Amino acid sequence: MDWSVFTATFMTIFIAEIGDKTQFAALAAASQTKSTYSVLLATILALALAGTMGVAFGSVLGKYIDPNKMKYASGSAFILMGAWILLKK
Repeated sequence: MDWSVFTATFMTIFIAEIGDKTQFAALAAASQTKSTYSVLLATILALALAGTMGVAFGSVLGKYIDPNKMKYASGSAFILMGAWILLKK
């Protein structure tokens, strides 16, 4: 286990998720039920599955695409999606 990679990844994902729409969706779901453990478990499993898919696709793409180019492509896609959401009527 490379603890420096683990720590950097954990901190990046944790900070990125604070205030994210996923957190607000979990907050809304938990506020509408008394079964908070069900919401917690569903949220954990959904995030684990989404993260697993990201790691799996990233490891495959990393074999074919330069990581530096991937960084710019994913950052650009993020900015374009944000602009699209802001400009959508």
